[in-house]
Amino acid sequence: MKRKALFASSALLLLSSVISACSSGSGTGSKDTGSAAGGEVAKSGGDPVKLVMYSWRPEDKDGYAKIIAEFEKDNPNIKVEFKPYKSTEYNTIVTNSLQSGTGVDIVQLRPYDGAKALADANYLTPLDNIKGLTNIPASYLDAAKGSDNKVYGVPIMLNNAVIFYNKKLFDANGLQPPETWDEFVKTCEALKAKNIIPIAQSGKAAYLLSTTHAVIGPNAYGGTDYMQAVLKGTTNFKDPKFVESIKRMKQLEAYFPKDFIAIEDKDAQGLFYTEKAAMYINGSQRLETFEANKVSFPVEFLPGLSEKKGDPAQIATWVDGSYGIAKSSKHQEEAAKFMEFVASPKFGQMFSDELTRVSPINGVAPKNEQLKKMAAFSEKHSTPYLLLTSFSQGTPTTKTTFEDSLQGMYIGKLTPEQVAADTQASADKWFKPQK
Repeated sequence: MKRKALFASSALLLLSSVISACSSGSGTGSKDTGSAAGGEVAKSGGDPVKLVMYSWRPEDKDGYAKIIAEFEKDNPNIKVEFKPYKSTEYNTIVTNSLQSGTGVDIVQLRPYDGAKALADANYLTPLDNIKGLTNIPASYLDAAKGSDNKVYGVPIMLNNAVIFYNKKLFDANGLQPPETWDEFVKTCEALKAKNIIPIAQSGKAAYLLSTTHAVIGPNAYGGTDYMQAVLKGTTNFKDPKFVESIKRMKQLEAYFPKDFIAIEDKDAQGLFYTEKAAMYINGSQRLETFEANKVSFPVEFLPGLSEKKGDPAQIATWVDGSYGIAKSSKHQEEAAKFMEFVASPKFGQMFSDELTRVSPINGVAPKNEQLKKMAAFSEKHSTPYLLLTSFSQGTPTTKTTFEDSLQGMYIGKLTPEQVAADTQASADKWFKPQK
C-alpha cells in the first residue's frame, strides 16, 4: 500500500511539473460511487446533473459557451459548468482536486506524459469503448494513453509551433520570408538595422523558450531522424547537432527585446500588435488570439527553417490536450455522454470554428486560411515537439530542466554545452531507450 501511495504521489508531482470532443456510459462501465464527487448529485426532483469541467484556457470561455450549449440542447438532463484556470496554476489545481476526489468531473489533460501520470495513478476512467474514438487517428490517441495502453482522454486539438510575421512590415522593408537559418539571421539583422525588434520573445515563462526551440531546433539537429535516434539510444542530448540548436537559441538573443527574460508573453504580443516587432514565435493557438485582438495587419507564418533552400521545413506538431473523466466523479454515465460528444465531428467542427484550432477528428476542416495552410503543411512535413512528446517525465521533468537551463543560459549562468549536459543528466535518471 505504501508503495502504491508513493507511486500515485510521484505521478501527481510529475503532472505539476509539466508546463503548455449514443448510449449512456458506453465507455465507463458502472458508476464509481466510492469517493466524493466532482459536480452536484442529481436532485430528487429530477433537476439536471451538473458536470464540472476544468480547463487551462480562460480565453476560450466564450467559444466553449456555444459548444456546451449545443451539447445541452441535445442532453437537457445534463448541465456542464466550464471552469478555466490560468495555465501556470492549472496543474496544481488539478492535482489537488484529483487527490481529494472533489471538485471536477471532466478534466483537461496535459498531453503525453502528463496524461499518462494521472492514468497510471488511477485517477482517470478508461475511455476505450467511447463511441467516436475511431474518428481520431491512433497516433493522436497515443497522447492520452496510460502505461497499460488504454485510452484515458479524447484529444481535442493539434498545435503547430511556427514563426508568425507581419507581412506589411516585411513588404515595407523589402524583405522576403526566410527559408534557411542563414536567411533568417540576415532578415533579423535587416530588421534590427531599421530599429524594428526582429522577434517579440518572452522569457519569463520558461516553456515559451522551448516552444521557440521547437521551431528553431529541428533545422539544426535533424528533426524526426534525430528524435528517433535519441529514442533508440544511438545518440543523446549532448550530440553536437543538439548543442548547435541551443547555440542558435543563444544567437537569437540579439534579436529579442531588451530584458526579454523578464517580460511576459502578453507584453511580447503587445510589441507584435503595435508593430514594434516584426515576428513572434508561438503555437497555432495564437491565431485565435490575433482574431480576438483584431490585429490590424496581415499575419502570415513560417513553418520552420529548412537545411537547404528550396527544401520543405519540418513543422513542429503535437496533440495539445484532451478531455478525460475523473474516476472520483459520481456522474460517470453523464460524463461518458459528454466524451462521446467531444469525439464527434460536430464537436470537432465547432471547436475548430469557434476557437481557431486544428481538430484531430477526421473530416474536420479549419475555416481560418492560415490555419488551413498550417494543417495542410503539417500533414506532409511534421516533426514532433521532441521535449514535450517524449521527455516530459522525471522530477522535475526533462522538458522543465531544459527550459530552466535555457533561462540560465540567457542570464549568463550556463553555456549551450552545459544546457545540453543538464538536459541529458535529467533524462539519464529515468529514460530507457527503445529496444
